[in-house]
Amino acid sequence: MAITAAMVKELRDNTGAGMMDCKKALNQADGNMEKAIEELRKSGIAKAEKKSGRATKEGRIITSIKEGKGAIVEVLCETDFVATNEKFTAFIKDIAEKASEIDADGDVSETLNANEKETLVNMISTIGENMQLRRAKKWDTAGKVFSYLHMGGRIGVMVDVEGEADEAFLNDLCMHIAAFKPQYIAPEDVPADTIEKEKDIARAQMAGKPENIIDNIIKGKINKWYSEICLIRQPWIKDDKSCMEKIAPKATVKRFIRWEVGEEL
Repeated sequence: MAITAAMVKELRDNTGAGMMDCKKALNQADGNMEKAIEELRKSGIAKAEKKSGRATKEGRIITSIKEGKGAIVEVLCETDFVATNEKFTAFIKDIAEKASEIDADGDVSETLNANEKETLVNMISTIGENMQLRRAKKWDTAGKVFSYLHMGGRIGVMVDVEGEADEAFLNDLCMHIAAFKPQYIAPEDVPADTIEKEKDIARAQMAGKPENIIDNIIKGKINKWYSEICLIRQPWIKDDKSCMEKIAPKATVKRFIRWEVGEEL
């Protein structure tokens, strides 16, 4: 059967595959559109398997925020060129939307990877780079979920906040987290053994000082340390003489996420 340009265009529109791949698939299927799509899927899986060992160091983080729920997803690729590609952007937005619909609260990476395996393979075949759906989380909340993407999605932040928190404050909060990388929300969230290690370090630094002043010095050092690692104690992004617990005493951060593309897990 003669393969026409219109047939190639139709197959390309339906699958997103390259023009030459579409023409080859149609020839192999003797013009049968359904068989040609099947051929493309088979070749897509084969191509994806060949690319699966290639390093994925670029990518983007994307979020999907809806009333009472939010999702954050990181998808990696090989080059920054693809990370900013329109098809890749549309793909990861769709992935985040699907993550937000999963009936779970917490890590949904495994479920999302299982659900979107075929879609990912098709994208690898279409774009020509290895890709990895690296991690995904979805929250359900009675409070407010808000997000912020920095540097075109190289850094992504998502927060879950209860109490008095308007959009302007939530945006500042996300920007603060992106900039200052807090490890914990509040001092009471820091594990006891982590605190003890920090006290031991402080005590070792004061060898030779009188015992009656060591405890007070350690207390001061620990409080300063809290202001470095705890979100509510850190100097505020828009006023370094204040902190979150002072400027928003009626807002409670229940949880937060700060991800960077390709960071060590």
